[in-house]
Amino acid sequence: MPKKKLNNEVPVEKLRWRLNPATLKFKTTDDLKPLKEIIGQKRGIDAFRFGTGIHKNGYNIFVTGISGSGRMSTVGRLLKEMSRENGQVPDDLCYVNNFKNIEAPILIKLKAGMGKSFKKDIHVLVEALKKEVPQLFESQEYLAKKKGIMEEYEKKGKGFFKDLDKKVREDGFALVDIQMGQIKRPEVLPLVDGNPTSMEQLEEMVEKGRFPKDEFAGLKEKQAKLREQIDNILLELRDLQKEIQQHAEEMDRLMFIKMATDLVDPLKAKYKNEKIDSYLDDMVEEMGENLQIFTSQSQQAIAGLPFIMGPQGDSFQPYQVNQLVDNEELKGPPVIIESYPTYRNLFGSIERVVDRSGFWRTDFSKIRAGSLVRANGGYLVLNLLDAAMEPGVWPALKRALKTEKMEIQTYDPFYLFTTTGLKPEPIDMDAKVVVVANPRLYHLIMAYDEDAPKIFKVRADFDDAMDKNEESILQFAGFVKREAEEEGLKPFDRTAVAGLVEQAIRMAGRQEKISISFPIIKDLLREADYWAGRDRKNIITDKHIDQAIDSRINRSNMVEEHIQEMINRGTLMIDVEGEAVGQVNGLAVYSLGDHMFGKPSRITASTSMGRAGIINIEREADLSGNTHNKGVLILSGYLRKKYAQDKPLTMSASIAFEQSYGGVDGDSASSTEIYALLSSLSGVPIKQYIAVTGSVNQNGEVQAIGGVNQKIEGFYDCCIKIGLTGKQGVMIPESNIKDLMLRKDVVEAVKKGQFHIYSIKNVDQGIEILTGKRAGELNKDGAYPKDSINALVNGKLKSLAEGLKKFGGENRKNEGEKGGRKTKVKK
Repeated sequence: MPKKKLNNEVPVEKLRWRLNPATLKFKTTDDLKPLKEIIGQKRGIDAFRFGTGIHKNGYNIFVTGISGSGRMSTVGRLLKEMSRENGQVPDDLCYVNNFKNIEAPILIKLKAGMGKSFKKDIHVLVEALKKEVPQLFESQEYLAKKKGIMEEYEKKGKGFFKDLDKKVREDGFALVDIQMGQIKRPEVLPLVDGNPTSMEQLEEMVEKGRFPKDEFAGLKEKQAKLREQIDNILLELRDLQKEIQQHAEEMDRLMFIKMATDLVDPLKAKYKNEKIDSYLDDMVEEMGENLQIFTSQSQQAIAGLPFIMGPQGDSFQPYQVNQLVDNEELKGPPVIIESYPTYRNLFGSIERVVDRSGFWRTDFSKIRAGSLVRANGGYLVLNLLDAAMEPGVWPALKRALKTEKMEIQTYDPFYLFTTTGLKPEPIDMDAKVVVVANPRLYHLIMAYDEDAPKIFKVRADFDDAMDKNEESILQFAGFVKREAEEEGLKPFDRTAVAGLVEQAIRMAGRQEKISISFPIIKDLLREADYWAGRDRKNIITDKHIDQAIDSRINRSNMVEEHIQEMINRGTLMIDVEGEAVGQVNGLAVYSLGDHMFGKPSRITASTSMGRAGIINIEREADLSGNTHNKGVLILSGYLRKKYAQDKPLTMSASIAFEQSYGGVDGDSASSTEIYALLSSLSGVPIKQYIAVTGSVNQNGEVQAIGGVNQKIEGFYDCCIKIGLTGKQGVMIPESNIKDLMLRKDVVEAVKKGQFHIYSIKNVDQGIEILTGKRAGELNKDGAYPKDSINALVNGKLKSLAEGLKKFGGENRKNEGEKGGRKTKVKK
C-alpha cells in the first residue's frame, strides 16, 4: 500500500500533460484536410509579409530563430505562395557585343520569354547572312557590276601602255614583260637587228667591239628616261587600282547593307527597342566592314601555321547573343534559395579560356549570372553564416544592396588573372534579399556592421513554440495530415496524433506550449511510418510513435548508458539509500547535441573554524563557469542575511562536485550546495535517496531551472537500476511544475508510490524534506526553535565565531607575553 503523500509532493496528474485521444474529432488523419497555412509564427509571418510588401531601398529581411525551428522551410513556403499571388514575371536579361567598345558589353532587357526569341532571331539572322552573302557575291548582277569596274580599270591601263608603247618604238625600244618570281613587271629593251636585247648583252657586245660604244651610251640614257616614264605610269596605275578596289569594296558594302537591312528591319519592327535597333545597326555596319568573314577561305587556317596564325574560334561568335537570365518558365517573381553562397554562385563571373597561343581571353559571351541576378525582380534566400564564411561575399552583397546595381566581375583576390578587360553594363537590382541566421549572429552583425541596419530594416523573428489550445492542436493534426500526404506516409490515428502532440509539448519544455520545431517532428513522422511498416500495419498508432522516440534515443544514448554503468558498478559514487552529513545528490544535465540526459552528481560540503569563507573548489581548480561562480556568491549572500545579523559569518567551508573533471556551469546546484552546507553545520544527515535541483536567490527562494524532466528521469534511471525502495525521489522548484512532461514509466512509478516528486518554494521547505526535521522560524525573541535545523546552524556559526575570537585573543596574549620576556632579557 502506497504511503501517505507529503504536502509538498507533486500530484500525479501534474507530472505529464495528457491529451485524451477521444477528444480529437477524427479517427485518422484521412478524415482531415491538410493544413495550408503556417502555424505558430504569427509575429514572424506578419513581419515577413511587411518586409516583402514594402518596395523601398533597404527593406530587406533578416529572419532569425533557433536552428530547427523550420526557418528556411517556412520562408521557402511563404515566398512561393507570394510568388504565385503576385504573378509579375521579371524581364529577361541579355548581353550583346559592343562593336564600338568591345570591353563594355551592352545589356538588353526584354519581357519574359522574349530573350530566348531574340537570341534565336539573331542566330537565324546570322545564319541567313552566312548563306545569302556568298550567293549575293556570286549573283549575275554582282558579277556584271564587278566586270564593268574591272573592264574600266583594264581600259584605262591599256590606254596608258598604248601611248607608251608607241613612244618606245619611236625611240628604238620594245616594251616587254619580265617575270620576277610570281610578279610580272614591264621593262623597255633596245631593238638590235629587230630583236629586243638586254643592256647586259649589249654591254658584252660593246666590249667585243661588235656594237658602237657611243650608240650604247645613247641607248642607255634613253632607257633611263623611258623607265622613269614607266614608273610614273605604274604609280598612276597603282592609284587607279586602289581607287577601283575601294570602289569595288564600297559597292560590296552597299549591296551587303541593302540586303542585311531587308533582313534586319522585321526584327526592329518586332522588338521596338532602341537598344536593339542600335545594336542591329552597329552589327550590320561591323559586318559590312569585315565582309571577308563570309568567304570560305577566311574560315581556314593559314597553311603551315595552323595553331598560331589561324583565326581564334568562330568568326561569327561576336554576333551572337548571351542570354544571361531566362524567365520564360516562371509564373511569378523568381524565388532562389542559394544553399551554397560562394562568390561565383551569388554574383556570377566572367569566364576565361586559354587560346591557341596560350593567352587568357574572354568576351561578352563568357559572362555568367549568379543567384542575385537570377533573383532580380523576386527573392533571394541565403544563410548568413554560410555567406559570411565565403571570401568577399558579404561586402559584395552589401555593395549591391546599397547601390541597387550589380556589376558582374570575377572574384580574384590574388590578382592572378587581370587580363579580362571587360566591364559589362551594370544591372539595376530589384531583388528582395532574405538572410537567415540565429539570434546571436543577428545581434553581433547589427552591433558591429554599421551598414547592416541600413540594408536589413526588417527583422522576422521566428519562435520555436506556440500556445497550446484546441485550435493549435487541430492545426497540428492538419500539419501531420499535410506531411503524410507530401511524404506518402500511412495515415495516423488519433492516438498517434495525441502521442505526437505530447512529444511536441515535451520538446517545448512547457506544458502550455507546443514545439514547432517541425524538422524534428517530420523525422518522427517518417520513422513512425517505418515502424508501422515493420509491423505490417496500414495505420500508424501511438505504439509506433513511442517506438520512433525510443529508437532515436537508443541511437544516441551510448554515453548515457556508459555513465550509468559506472554508477552501477560503484566507479562513480552515488548513494540512493541511507543518510549522510554534508553530502547531497545534485542533478546535472548533459547535452550531446542530438541527445540530452540527466544524471546525479555527489556534492559535498566541509566546514570548519576560520575566515576563508566559502571556497568553491571547482573555481579554484578552474573547472567552474561564470554562472556557477555567481551561484556560489549568492549562496554566501543568503547565509549572511539569514545567520549573520547578530554576529560575523566567520567560517571556512569548501564545496565540491565529487568526481567531476570536465567543468561545471549553471546555478541549478546552488540550492543543493546550501543543503550540503546546512547539513555540515548542523550535523544533521541528509537523505541520499532524494536528489535535488534548483537555483536560489539571496532571500532563500528556490528558482526554476532548465532540463527538469531529464534530471528527474536521470535519477529515476539510477534508482531503478540499483533498486527502487519506495522512498526515492527528486526535489524540484515549485515554479518548474508546469514544465513537467515526464516519461510514462516515471509517471507510472510515482502513481504506484515507488518514486516521488517534491516541489518547494524556499530553502527551509527543502531542508525539512531532506532531513525530516523542521527548519524553524525566528520567534519574537529573535531565536529559532530548539533543535530545529536553523537553530543548530545558528548555534554552530555562533560557536565558530566565539571560538575564533577566543583563539585569536589567546594568540595575541601569548604573543604579548613572549614580547615582554624578550624585552626584559634585553634590559
